[in-house]
Amino acid sequence: MKALGMLGQVALPGEVASVPVARRYVRDLLEAVGHARNDDALLLVTELVTNAVRHSHSGRPGGRVTVSVATHHGTLHIDVADAGSADHQPRLCSEVDADSGGGRGLWLVQEIASAWGWQEIPAGRVVWFQLARE
Repeated sequence: MKALGMLGQVALPGEVASVPVARRYVRDLLEAVGHARNDDALLLVTELVTNAVRHSHSGRPGGRVTVSVATHHGTLHIDVADAGSADHQPRLCSEVDADSGGGRGLWLVQEIASAWGWQEIPAGRVVWFQLARE
């Protein structure tokens, strides 16, 4: 099996101001390789980085969020790593739809991504998604 082709990785401060920085970083990487699902990827990165800042210990002073971008046979794979939180684990809100005003982050990931998931790691947590070629 061929390994993931790492496109890039960036560590950012765990603050809301890092959300557009993460978007620009991913946009620039995907434009450089001509990936077809840039808009979907940017929306989902926005949601996951926002969640990491708001719902994990990464949002505390000095916290960090790391975004990693890779491809595998045309499928885009993006990880968002944060410091985790015992109080907040990733979960889909049951009362969410396209018109909801909040709580849509993981719902959007579920609706748009080809696959997604999360796992605890020694440094915290990684939430990931994949976007298959259209």
